[in-house]
Amino acid sequence: MKLLADIKRPTKLDDVIGQSHLIGKGKIITNLVKNKKMFSIILYGKPGCGKTSIANAIVNELDIKYRFLNATVNTKKDFDVVIEEAKMYGEIILVIDEIHRMNKDKQDLLLPYIESGLVILIGLTTSNPYYSINPAIRSRCQIFEVKPLKNNDILTGLKKISKEEKINVTDEALKHIANASQGDFRFAINLLEVAKYHKKNITINDIKEINPKVNLYADKNEDGHYDVISAFQKSIRGSDVDASLHYLARLIEAGDLDILFRRLLVVTYEDIGLANPSMGPKVMAAINAVERLGIDEGKIALANVVIELAQSPKSNSAYLAINAAINDIKMGNSGEVPNNIKTHSKDYLYPHDYPKYWVKQNYMPLKLQNKKYYNKKNNKYENNLDLINKEMKS
Repeated sequence: MKLLADIKRPTKLDDVIGQSHLIGKGKIITNLVKNKKMFSIILYGKPGCGKTSIANAIVNELDIKYRFLNATVNTKKDFDVVIEEAKMYGEIILVIDEIHRMNKDKQDLLLPYIESGLVILIGLTTSNPYYSINPAIRSRCQIFEVKPLKNNDILTGLKKISKEEKINVTDEALKHIANASQGDFRFAINLLEVAKYHKKNITINDIKEINPKVNLYADKNEDGHYDVISAFQKSIRGSDVDASLHYLARLIEAGDLDILFRRLLVVTYEDIGLANPSMGPKVMAAINAVERLGIDEGKIALANVVIELAQSPKSNSAYLAINAAINDIKMGNSGEVPNNIKTHSKDYLYPHDYPKYWVKQNYMPLKLQNKKYYNKKNNKYENNLDLINKEMKS
């Protein structure tokens, strides 16, 4: 029996919810489909945000043969069949789910056909393609992020489905489903479908009975859960231990460990940074502890690192430095690599051959000679680094 989420998968871009940065009047994917021209692309984003729906809508609107494969399930023989079909029809769209798991044999097989345009690739992945996908594949594709859906987007989709399927459900129940889904539309549809076969007239209490692990940090404001995530980071940044533990408890009870882990890593490197660099490995160890022990015992490890993060000295010097450097690149302010540090340069001075393992030479592109990105903050670790660096160069 097909699930409702599959039955209701969009066949037109106009039916895709959210993703207004990619779909809609004047947007890139809509324009490509409108002009009947598709290039190889990679769509990446969290589960349930609409990657497969977009791919399904694209192939249905374009008058081109297509196939759906999964990088882990389908064999090399399946890929061979697709290539033969491409040769037969002149071109084919190949949608590959979990493309970040595609092995080298399949990659090597596809590359020349993607290069020639015989195979138009639409890759789908939940992983960041900039480090999870082979560069040879990545360089032949345009990469688009599919963003998490907002509660209003999910609520709109749920109302449409419940009307089409004649599901008698209260608005309050639909809002609760949207809040609990945390941007995952597939989860929301599945929950609605279970409720449909549970009760004829669905209320919020019916939803809570099916899914008792409610989203404790979501409220009537669609941004409520983002507020708690924000409060968690700001409490650590502001060195308030008790508030940090309070929001940690809310996130643990909400059950969204993925976003909790990500936020812990963000705050560790963005806000504590070089003021206490030992926190990076400690936070990763705490995350690993939860994954090994489960949250009931793992929460103790999380409490340990959150208390230490909140009480640690703070520094955002690395955060500011990399943002300033990236901003220069985006503005086209880069310049040529100096000759003395180019590959196989005979003018390169090898620092290990010199006293104190340092020798003065040019590293920065000429047009950025006096550019300074990193400005240390006043804390023990960065002050010590600065003293060591000055002593080495004296």
